Amino acid sequence: MTDSCPPRPTKSYDRYDEVSYTPYPRSIPLARRRVAGLAVDWGQPGLAGDAALVASELCTNAVLHGCLRDRLFRVETTLTTTALRIAVTDPRGERLPGTRPPHPDDQFGRGLLIVRVLAGRWAVERLTVGKTVWAELDLPKKRDA
Repeated sequence: MTDSCPPRPTKSYDRYDEVSYTPYPRSIPLARRRVAGLAVDWGQPGLAGDAALVASELCTNAVLHGCLRDRLFRVETTLTTTALRIAVTDPRGERLPGTRPPHPDDQFGRGLLIVRVLAGRWAVERLTVGKTVWAELDLPKKRDA
């Protein structure tokens, strides 16, 4: 397996984690558990469930639509003062995701709709090789003591 994901750009964050996964369905629950665990470890247990679901949906899209044989996909998780960000990079930049209204009988096609509801922001970034799909979960507002 080779990691075809380009190096990450320098960004401002408080916490950062990066893992590359093989392009197989068994990687999805591994990424989901890791992202949820990071949310808890980084002091945001209330976001762990939503972060796990967002990671699961983004990773599923990468495995189903964005990966190439023997090319890894990458999951980056970052924490800033305002958001928990989950970014999934895969090598297929020509296949950009989009939302569409699903038919009630469709078994697939709701992942990005779920991400759109849970995330404060999400977007797709084209890269020289591949793409990154990211979503940010806003941190709860702190109440003054």
